Amino acid sequence: MKKILSFIVAVMLSATGMAEINRPKLVVGLVVDQMRWDYLYYYYDQFQADGLRRLIDGGYSFENTMINYVPTVTAVGHSSIYTGSVPALHGIVGNNFYMDGKKVYCCDDATVQSVGSNSKAGQMSPRNLLATGLGDMLKIHTDYKAKVVGVALKDRAAILPAGHAADAAYWWDTSAGKFISSTYYMKQLPDWVEKVNKEIGTKPGIDVKVLPEGVVKTFRMAEAALINEGMGQDDITDLLAVSVSSTDAIAHQYGTRHKLTRESYMELDRQLAAFFKLLDERVGRGNYLMFLSADHGGAHNPNELKAHNIPSGGLETWTWLGDVDKRVAQKLGVTGKIIKDENAGGLYLDHEVIERSGKTLDEVKQALIAEIEKRDEILYVVDYDKALTTSIPQPIRERIVNGYNKKRCGDLFYVAKAGWENVSNKPDYIGTTHGQWNPYDAHIPFVLYGWNVNHGETSEPTNMTDIAPTICAMLHIQMPNSCVGNAKTVK
Repeated sequence: MKKILSFIVAVMLSATGMAEINRPKLVVGLVVDQMRWDYLYYYYDQFQADGLRRLIDGGYSFENTMINYVPTVTAVGHSSIYTGSVPALHGIVGNNFYMDGKKVYCCDDATVQSVGSNSKAGQMSPRNLLATGLGDMLKIHTDYKAKVVGVALKDRAAILPAGHAADAAYWWDTSAGKFISSTYYMKQLPDWVEKVNKEIGTKPGIDVKVLPEGVVKTFRMAEAALINEGMGQDDITDLLAVSVSSTDAIAHQYGTRHKLTRESYMELDRQLAAFFKLLDERVGRGNYLMFLSADHGGAHNPNELKAHNIPSGGLETWTWLGDVDKRVAQKLGVTGKIIKDENAGGLYLDHEVIERSGKTLDEVKQALIAEIEKRDEILYVVDYDKALTTSIPQPIRERIVNGYNKKRCGDLFYVAKAGWENVSNKPDYIGTTHGQWNPYDAHIPFVLYGWNVNHGETSEPTNMTDIAPTICAMLHIQMPNSCVGNAKTVK
């Protein structure tokens, strides 16, 4: 009897030792720049069955996913998706911002050099990002054996999602007409990248971001990375972070309803269908987990809306902020320009000018707030340091606080009327932009597809910052180190 019991115990211990956590071979993050949530359904009938409709019809959609900070711009969105955090903590408070009194681009890094070209387009890295991302957590959990690669036409859309410990990030250098990287990742481009560049490269100076062709080049590079880096070919989960930039660049120029905007999404649909086929062949259907999201949405063109009696307009702050500055300076006796810069709703004040004039920062702020709020198209101007005690709706207050990093943001933030973006107010303007708290800028898609995902949807309130912890929970790995989001259940 003792021998039988000993045998049973030995078998049970052996089975326990053999148990493994089930994970996909590959995670594919697909971020579509400026993809409004409603595009999933606006274009649904035009999508092919094996492209975006495969995601919609077979995936799990979080229909009520919102961005919970301002400003809603590219660098911040890509950082927040992959870190599960907000600008106040991950530090990427805009595409451009100030550090130690100097204006910087979000990925600027003078300590590295371009790899693949002789331009400055490769002097980029993720070092300005203060938080870890999904790729970093995969690296840590697998003892740095997981492969992590970022691909996009925009440098910030490749670098920030890939994170700090990535094996590589590749982006498009318009001045060279090809994909490049930086010495942060490598000393020279792999042979396979050189080969891809020979196949899809263009003449220097052609901005492929503003063409549907840019979508094609993005997926060619992503496919080449998948194949040549051997991603998803073993039991260690890899991450391929892909961002489609052309959808944003085209909409900025032509608006949300232009034929080129539509064509960019039709091209996305065609390329995704081909990408799915490759994933099925190389990694195996059911062996990869994909998520689709967007870094922000986009407003409809104000002239289009006004033509149908919907209140809208272009703020054109560049035409009146200077006059506001002069009036306040004259009133307070300040010598010099008070407003140093504006960035996506944030106003940076020149503290040295204010101090030399013998004025306090607070009295200058209050004077500017009073003057700017006289404008009919401005609802509120908020002192960042007093946002928690300012009488504004709670959802907007929360977004302002989440977007405020004291060492990198400005001093004031303005909130415009719904339908108003900082674009031209001329009657022939056809483009658009984004950056506001409103649903047209902040309501984004979040769809999971593939490994361990059943078809379904939920309207449960979800934030962009919930994406990373949801993926981490599915993989049973720790969430990023500044994550404030919550893991959502795929029912």
